[in-house]
Amino acid sequence: MLKTQLIKSTILSTLIFSGLSYAETSFDLAAPQINAQTYILMDYNSGAVLASLNPDQRQYPASLTKMMTSYVIGTALKSGQIKNSDLVTITDSSWGKNFPGSSKMFLNLNQKVSVADLNRGIIVVSGNDASVALAEYISGSQQTFIDTMNKYVQEFGLQNTNFATVHGLDDPNQYSSARDIAIIGSHIIRDLPEEYKIYAEKDFTFNNIKQPNRNGLLWDKTMNVDGMKTGHTDKAGYNLVASAYNTNTRLISVVMGVETLKGREAESKKLLQWGFANFETVKSLSAGQNVSEQTIYYGDLNKVELGTLKDSFITVPKGKTGELKARYELDKKNLEAPLVKGQVVGKIIYQLNDKPIASIDLQVMQDVAEAGMFGKAWDWVILTIKGLFN
Repeated sequence: MLKTQLIKSTILSTLIFSGLSYAETSFDLAAPQINAQTYILMDYNSGAVLASLNPDQRQYPASLTKMMTSYVIGTALKSGQIKNSDLVTITDSSWGKNFPGSSKMFLNLNQKVSVADLNRGIIVVSGNDASVALAEYISGSQQTFIDTMNKYVQEFGLQNTNFATVHGLDDPNQYSSARDIAIIGSHIIRDLPEEYKIYAEKDFTFNNIKQPNRNGLLWDKTMNVDGMKTGHTDKAGYNLVASAYNTNTRLISVVMGVETLKGREAESKKLLQWGFANFETVKSLSAGQNVSEQTIYYGDLNKVELGTLKDSFITVPKGKTGELKARYELDKKNLEAPLVKGQVVGKIIYQLNDKPIASIDLQVMQDVAEAGMFGKAWDWVILTIKGLFN
């Protein structure tokens, strides 16, 4: 029998949700008509999917691939494996002439280029040549770098993604989905804030060639768009990942397989505007906030606090925050030691109009070691007696 308990309204009044659940949430709000083969609109903080069409359908990602390339590069910079000031020598394989008719930053053979410039060449102007140059510099070969990209695919739990190139030119073994791309985007924003800042840059000049960022929504004054990435090949169609924010909400939209360049911007804007008009993000719990204190058996403590170790966020229709209700459920009737800080022992479930809309893991807030033999024996007696009356 699960233990269910209402959470005090004082917790609900501090509201906002944590972690990434990536679960569909039905709010009975009709999404706009979006002309794309597949799309998704996700709340960055809560992970709630607000609207979607075929979100798990495998597509050619085109240059959206470079988002994962960027994640690997940003992680290498963050860890100190490489530095922005490092100089990379351009080889035959990364020379701009190897990519006729496709996006590049126009690298010259044997030229020495800084990691910082190459990274901007990837993010801002979608340079295929820059992608190869940094992949080889970081990993020694493109294939080893691709293996790292796919390692993160597994780590992020992406079900419909596999990378076969570092730049995104079509390959039959390379595919992703709108949902998976949105998740990659959320990881860049959350894990690599310095890397993400580059996605907002509107142009990049190299070798006296100035190129604009292909994400036209960066110039849109009706929204605060600060990323992310475009992609296009004949097989992929026109793809666009966009992220925008207002006072308390950040949304990530992904449209794939749109028929025209301007169309991908128009459809993305339609999604984002609908999301901001109809939803808001609320903080349900703060990191370390105590939700409940529970008796624990067979432990060196008699009581243990339960809550969440990270700030928690939840997405709600606008104007509905005051109608939220919450309860928690324990996975087991009685908590028994040993327990480890952060261990999940149940869920906090949020409801609107008596319908569950979100849940987060309920975690142990401290380590609890096993009691000695006498303490264990005494608790066994207590549980045995309790069992007789249940």
